[in-house]
Amino acid sequence: MIRKLGYLGLWFVRARFMGRQSPLQTVLFISDQCNLSCKHCLVYCHEQPHIKTYKQVKEELEYSYRIGSRFVDFEGGEPTLWRDGDHDLNSLIHLAKRIGFFSATITTNAQQPFSGSEADSIWVSLDGLGVYHDDIRGSGSFDRLCRHIATAAHPHLSVNMVINVRNYMSVEETVRFVRDSPHIRSISLNFHTPYAGTEALFLDRERRLEVIDLIIRLKRQGYPIMNSVSGLRLMYLLQQETKRQCWVTNFIMPTGERLKECQGKIAGVCGSCGFAMAGEMQAVFSFKLDTLLAGMNLRL
Repeated sequence: MIRKLGYLGLWFVRARFMGRQSPLQTVLFISDQCNLSCKHCLVYCHEQPHIKTYKQVKEELEYSYRIGSRFVDFEGGEPTLWRDGDHDLNSLIHLAKRIGFFSATITTNAQQPFSGSEADSIWVSLDGLGVYHDDIRGSGSFDRLCRHIATAAHPHLSVNMVINVRNYMSVEETVRFVRDSPHIRSISLNFHTPYAGTEALFLDRERRLEVIDLIIRLKRQGYPIMNSVSGLRLMYLLQQETKRQCWVTNFIMPTGERLKECQGKIAGVCGSCGFAMAGEMQAVFSFKLDTLLAGMNLRL
C-alpha cells in the first residue's frame, strides 16, 4: 500500500507540475477473438483473429512498465478465451505481478464461466437489463452474464455500461440492479463513442446531458456508481474541444500496435468522446476531491 501511494503521489507531481506525460495504466488487448458480435464493437474477429503469444504479451507488459504504467487491464475480443499452450489468462495476471504491476484487471462479457480468476478486479460489460442487453449483445447473453457473475463469487467485480440510443432508457433500472445484486460492487457508466460504422448508436448531445443529470442524481442518492460527480460534470465539456489527459492510459492493440493515448484521437472522434475516464482524469488534474477519492478507492 505504501509503495502504491508513494508511486501515485510522485506520478501526480511529475505529471501535474512538471509536465511529464507517462502512462499510469495500460489497456492491453490480448486478442480480438470473441464469442459475441456486439452492435457497438469494432474490436472482434471471428475469422483468423489475432491471438498473441505469451512471449508477445510479456514483451508488451515489460514495455508498458518501462514507460511508467503500473496498472494493466487485459481486454479483447473476449480475454477469457485466450490460451497459449499451458498458459491461460491467470498466467498473464501472474506475469504482470512478477514484472511489478500493482494490479491486473480483466474486462469480460461473462458469456462463459470465469470462476477461479485471480485478477485483482473484474469488469463485466452490462449494457442494460434483459432485452436491452440482449438487443446489443445477442439473445440469451443477459441470462448467461447473470449466471456467470453469480458463480464467479469474485470480491471485486463491477460492471461497465456503454450508453447509446438503444439502451439509454435502461440506465436507472440497471443502476438499481447493481445496488441490489450481492455479486456486483459498483457500476461505471460511459457513452458510446461513434467510431466509423457505429455512428447510428450515438446518443445526441441533448439526451446525453439529460442522462448525465440522471446519473449525478442517482450518485448523490448513494447508488454504487464509480463515476465521480466532478468527472460526470466534465463530461459536458467533453462534447467540445477541450484539454484532455488521455495519455494517462497507453493502449496496445490486438495487432500489436502501441498507442500512447486513446485510439479516438487517430479516428478523429474526440469531440464525441463518451469515455468516462476522460472526464475523471480531467477532474483529477483539476484537484476535484471527490474524483481523487474515487480514484483511490478504485486503485487502492
